[in-house]
Amino acid sequence: MECVVQGIIETQGLCGVPKERLKVHELCLKSGPNLGLVPSEVRLLCDLAQPTPSWTVRHVGGAMRGAGAEQISVLVRTVVESKVSKNVLRFFYALGYKLDHELLKVGFSFNFHRGAPITVTVTSANKMPKLHATEEAVPVTPGIQLVEITAPAAADNYNDVVSAVSSFCEYLAPLLHLSKPGVSTGIVPTASAAAAALLSNSGNKTS
Repeated sequence: MECVVQGIIETQGLCGVPKERLKVHELCLKSGPNLGLVPSEVRLLCDLAQPTPSWTVRHVGGAMRGAGAEQISVLVRTVVESKVSKNVLRFFYALGYKLDHELLKVGFSFNFHRGAPITVTVTSANKMPKLHATEEAVPVTPGIQLVEITAPAAADNYNDVVSAVSSFCEYLAPLLHLSKPGVSTGIVPTASAAAAALLSNSGNKTS
């Protein structure tokens, strides 16, 4: 389970941020008719920022529903991840999954603890003109990056995690509009100020 909010930010002037390089080839696979009437979707993530690329399979479940979920500003959803071998794409093809789309996400991330372990990622989405041609990828929205703030949670502590993420978002409110995924957000022209606020609020600690 995780709590998540998103926003977008202009990249001009974004510099001087202690960060971990992020370069992920993301493939979205959807189930074929032989796998039943209920469709399913998985994402294969290849980490290209490492000397030896590593693969992860990620399944994002449905969001928490009900009156309580509607009253909070953070999306709470189930997430299952597992490390897999480089043959994972061939394996899912054999099961009957088909490639729906693929993206190359490039940017940075950093982690800190503020009431809960929080991860901030800032990425640009890039499309490929040919299948799996990551070296030829071009930005989908040049100059604009997606900001995503996530924190792991469990059934017995998600309220505390929601509070921690919401508090962090309130601190950034003058600089960056963050909201549940799927809800439109505003663009922040002061990227360098937003980055500085992120670091100031985290105590300049990364991991």
